[in-house]
Amino acid sequence: MERKSVRIVFMGTPEFAEFSLRSLVEEGFNVVGVVTVPDRAIGRHGSVLQPSPVKSYAQKCGIPVLQPEKLKDEAFLTELRALEADLQIVVAFRMLPEVVWAMPRMGTFNLHASLLPQYRGAAPINWAVINGDRETGVTTFFLKHEIDTGDIIDQVRVPILDDDDVGTVHDRLMKEGAALTVKTADMIIAGIVTPKPQPVLAGGELRPAPKIFKDTCRIDWRNSPVRIRNFVRGLSPYPAAWSVLVSEDGVRTDVKIFSVSCNVDPSGMKPGEVSTDGKTHIDVCTGENGSVRLLEIQVAGKKRMSVKAFLCGSKLSDCCFFE
Repeated sequence: MERKSVRIVFMGTPEFAEFSLRSLVEEGFNVVGVVTVPDRAIGRHGSVLQPSPVKSYAQKCGIPVLQPEKLKDEAFLTELRALEADLQIVVAFRMLPEVVWAMPRMGTFNLHASLLPQYRGAAPINWAVINGDRETGVTTFFLKHEIDTGDIIDQVRVPILDDDDVGTVHDRLMKEGAALTVKTADMIIAGIVTPKPQPVLAGGELRPAPKIFKDTCRIDWRNSPVRIRNFVRGLSPYPAAWSVLVSEDGVRTDVKIFSVSCNVDPSGMKPGEVSTDGKTHIDVCTGENGSVRLLEIQVAGKKRMSVKAFLCGSKLSDCCFFE
């Protein structure tokens, strides 16, 4: 069976998904429809509607786009059935009801940005970096009722380097994921897939990847320097780790922190207390008798900048602290 003879519906939203859709189209697969989220209101008064990256690319290619509010809506299901998909591919989308994922004759597979069964959930890339893992990957699997638990089709392992943040790992996984999506689609079309149940980890810890909220991103300065550095890496550049800086006169300011190092040894300080020369560096005491040196930050209302650039226009003393 050839690629062009198999009708594919693609479901996804962000850039991560758009890269897989682009690869499928450029490799000559027959993508007959795209399902993505409704356009998002942006702008000061929410008067501008912004399409998802997946929708933007699909429209450039002339691919029909469906944007349901509810995936069980009968009008949407009728439109989806009319596309007569043989195969559905899901990348960075929503949890699908069975009436959707069971529709095509060849099934529905998902690309997930982790080595399942580890990091089931909405933010697998972030949590792998936050937890200090040295390796992650991408997995394709057939959908079933419970989220991210279906039988595995294929996996690719990807290293996490010491100087990586979630942005660099995201981009690496995006490319590897697109290649794996193409490979998996070819395997299914050729009828050579042998799915395997996700392994039960003998004595190992099963780490989840829940959705990240603003409170999730707040730094706990009682943690060790290494844990704080990994936490910052796992949230940089987006949504970014943050903390509240309290000035000498009690003014409180939210500060996003994008990069830190762990090469400073404090003495007689408490977690969150600041040591600075006011010109070149800001060190913050942490737990386990350590500290981190802030490298890139963004103060509320200003742009992201190096700490040295920040100190050129700000007065900061050792009486300040982060809480």
